[in-house]
Amino acid sequence: MAHNELLVDVLRGNVGFLKMHLSDMTDAELIQRPVPAANNGLWQLGQFTAAEAQMVNACAGRTISELPAGFVERYTRETASSNDPAKLGNKADLVATFEKVRENTCKWVATLSAEDMAKPAPEKLRRMCATVGHVVYLLPGHVFMHVGQIQVLRRKLGKPILF
Repeated sequence: MAHNELLVDVLRGNVGFLKMHLSDMTDAELIQRPVPAANNGLWQLGQFTAAEAQMVNACAGRTISELPAGFVERYTRETASSNDPAKLGNKADLVATFEKVRENTCKWVATLSAEDMAKPAPEKLRRMCATVGHVVYLLPGHVFMHVGQIQVLRRKLGKPILF
């Protein structure tokens, strides 16, 4: 198995892991915060979707995933304090947008050679990721980090422990 085939498999499996954790959660539950200073689940879904599209587009040097107008601006540090579902969207739309972005990411990763993965990451990403390959490896971890926060919310809500 080539390295990029394995990465595509991991990226696609990551979507299933996320959806498993969200399957029994409502928008009203996802707008809650596990603790006052934590981000709510709807904002988190939008944030990692926007971040992935931006990182992948930057690494590719072209648009791999186009987000709806205003999407990125809805999920910034400045909007993290919002508890307004009208501004943040709903689970179904956010998950659908993420799935589109992730599938576009997978199609792009499937085309990458070892040389492509070794190219320097865009300047704005280099403090965290030296190469394009490092950015690709960051993507599932970023989602897992947010799923961990959603797991805390699940426990607060008395939801079953899934993992």
